[in-house]
Order: sequence, then C-alpha cells, then structure tokens
Amino acid sequence: MKALRILSRSIRDSFKSVGRNFSLSIAAITCSTITLILVAIAIILTYNVQEITLSLERELTVVAYVKKDSEDANIRTIKKELDQIPEIDKYVFKSKEEWKAEMKNESETLNTTLDYLEENPLLDSFIITVKDVNDLKGVTEKVRSYDFISSAEYGEGMVENLVGAFDIVSKGTIVIVIALILVTAFLISNTIKLTIFSRKNEIEIMRLVGTSNTAIRLPFIFEGFILGVLGSIIPILVTIYGYIILYDKLGGHIISNIITLVQPFNFIFFVALILLGVGCIVGMFGSYRAVRKYLKI
Repeated sequence: MKALRILSRSIRDSFKSVGRNFSLSIAAITCSTITLILVAIAIILTYNVQEITLSLERELTVVAYVKKDSEDANIRTIKKELDQIPEIDKYVFKSKEEWKAEMKNESETLNTTLDYLEENPLLDSFIITVKDVNDLKGVTEKVRSYDFISSAEYGEGMVENLVGAFDIVSKGTIVIVIALILVTAFLISNTIKLTIFSRKNEIEIMRLVGTSNTAIRLPFIFEGFILGVLGSIIPILVTIYGYIILYDKLGGHIISNIITLVQPFNFIFFVALILLGVGCIVGMFGSYRAVRKYLKI
C-alpha cells in the first residue's frame, strides 16, 4: 500500500510540476519535438533506402545466352548444371522466339526490323537470379565456363557501383538516426536539468524532512515521461500525415516505377511507435540522470 501511495503521489506531483514550471516544460517539449521530427525523417529515409536497395538487388540478374543451334538435350544439360550451383535462387529459360515477341511489342521499329529478317537473330537464354547480390560475379563466371553457353552478363562494374553507393547511403542514414537519438537524449536531459536546478531548494527540503531518494526521484522520472509523450505528439502527427501525403503525391514512386516507396500502412504506425518510445525513454532517462548525477541525490 505504501508503494502504491508513493506511486500515485509521484504521478500527481509530476503533472503539477509540468504546469508549475510551464516555460521550462515548453522548452523541453519543443526540444523533444524538433529532434524527434529529425529522427522520424532519418528513420523513414533509412528504411526506404534499404527497401529500394533490396528491390534493386532482386531485379539484378545474370543473363546467360545459349550457343546458336544448341539442341534440347544441350539445354537440359545446362539446366542440370545450374541446379548444382547453390548460390542460384532461381532461373528461367527464355527462348529466342519469346525474346522476339517481347522486343516486337516494345518498339514499332524493332517490330518492322524483326519481321524483315528471314531468320531470328536472337539466342535462347537463361535469366538467373542469385540469393545474394554479392554472388553475381562468381555465378556469372561459372556459367560462362559451360560448354553450351556463348556468353553471360550481369552489368559488371555498374552493379558493384550501384550496390556500393546504396550501401554507403544506408549505413550513413543509420548513423544519423543513432546520432539524432543521442542528441535528443542530451538536449532533453540538459533541459530537464534546468527544471530540476530551479527546484533545488524544494528537493533539499524534502531530503531534510527524511523523504527517501526513491520518493524524490519518482516525480521527476514521471515528469520526464510526460514531457517525452507531449514532445512526441507533434512528430507522430507530422510523420503519419506527412508521409501519407508525400506517398500519395508521388504516387508511391521516385523518378520511375523501379524505385518505389514503402507503403504507409503499417510502416508509418511502426515509426510512430518508435518515436513515442524514444520520447518516453529519453525523457525518463534524462530525468533520472539529472536527479542522480546533477543534484547528487
């Protein structure tokens, strides 16, 4: 019962404290709001970059062209050899007639040109998808060595540069998210320190009358929690409505249909929960740290 009484009194005092120290509370909330908006932007950017990278990697394939005049038995041999490569996720055989029909549908010029030719100049091929984009080069070299394969290509050079660039951006945005969370913790902690310092005499009186350290700390910890919640409200609303509006305005794509944004639901609500969690935890931690270290309780 005593613990419940202390807890209820601490929660009540924390709400009163937020109202009594309104200007400092507003400063802490504003600080939290600004930094959490930046955190939200960084999280959204990071996740979208990672998803775009994975999407592009899934589109990267090895195209292996079968030698001209190869027979069905030769194609079956190639299939058996491809089945022996563990790095391959899947492969699809595409005949030269399928290539011809596809190319004719893409361009009127190609349609006219291919109709003019008496013999189909295209080659049968295998479209190969690997489990890991880093295996593209190794798989390509293996396939090139097969007897009935004339050539195998995967965009050598460009692929490595593209994947490397996205990897740098992805890692960079993760570092930014972590840095912003640390900055948020630092700023809120120092703002709360000012709040606590302004009430130093009040805390000293509480200690003189025999109030336990736990009873002194709890109101400040709950106050930090309240400030964290209030500071995360605007970032959550900005994040949810801002991302949905941006997604609708861009049609879910950037530049082209190849680069797509993550769909708002349920991703954006997951980000909102992260912001709420960061705001609450950082607020409570900042309060605890300020009371424990700054006032040496």
